[in-house]
Amino acid sequence: MILKTLKTKDYELLDSGNGLKLERYGKIVFSRPDPEALWNCNLATSIWDNADAIFIRRGTKSEWNLKANVPPKWDIEFGGYKFIIKPTSFKHTGLFPEQLANWDWMKSVIERSYLKGARGPTSKTEPISVLNLFGYTGGATLACADAGAEVTHVDGSRTAVAWARENAELSGLADKPIRWIIDDCIMYLKREVKRGRKYDAVLMDPPAFGHGPKDELWKIEEQFMELIDLCKQVLSDNPLFVLINGYTAGYSPVAYENVLKGMMNDSKGSIEIGELAIAESSSDRLLPCGIFARWSKE
Repeated sequence: MILKTLKTKDYELLDSGNGLKLERYGKIVFSRPDPEALWNCNLATSIWDNADAIFIRRGTKSEWNLKANVPPKWDIEFGGYKFIIKPTSFKHTGLFPEQLANWDWMKSVIERSYLKGARGPTSKTEPISVLNLFGYTGGATLACADAGAEVTHVDGSRTAVAWARENAELSGLADKPIRWIIDDCIMYLKREVKRGRKYDAVLMDPPAFGHGPKDELWKIEEQFMELIDLCKQVLSDNPLFVLINGYTAGYSPVAYENVLKGMMNDSKGSIEIGELAIAESSSDRLLPCGIFARWSKE
């Protein structure tokens, strides 16, 4: 399965190739590296060179070359929500557009559960609880909260959590039941297990490498299965969904499918796996952007 993100009013993948991608966020055009773009570019070099923000790598150093019209930050509308966009030192913009299909899927699963008169196993009087790990700037959090869930958003970066809260405010969701947690995801889960806290749904977007707020070290190849085991322990007795996103080179959707089969072997449901991709507006090509595996009880 390939989940595709298409051009929208405020976001567009204009072109890709030669290890780069050319994107439009609102009126600002970015040129930045993407190792998946192995092919040749379609658009003329002059179009690429005219980008408003160009991420340049020189040896071990990297920097943005910004035109005068690029503000420090601006907001766009995407997927029905508003997001603050700004070029960061890690070449990110604050938005992963390829996740749009997953947001829509989670919203639909939550909304269908409410229509059936169920909060996982009980009733609508008890809202569905969702745990978003490595939540970054909150796209999935906004989607789940908008669908009526109580969301716990966890990320080790104080900057990312503050950014996510701003996105919620811009999107008119500041009053939704969202808990904003700055913490190492493994340490947070261990405390939740001790507290006996349960969630109806868990989603995660673990990076290959990272640090928590107290410099806790995260390496996916060493700690991923510990993360999965802890997530299984905090799932409610009748879970609604589990979503694993992946951007780490060398892993495949089949590997994540095997992880979900082991994690959810005590619960009846189905698993979907595949790739996330963005469609170019200048051709019929797709830019691969990551993988996913998702389980739901439906």
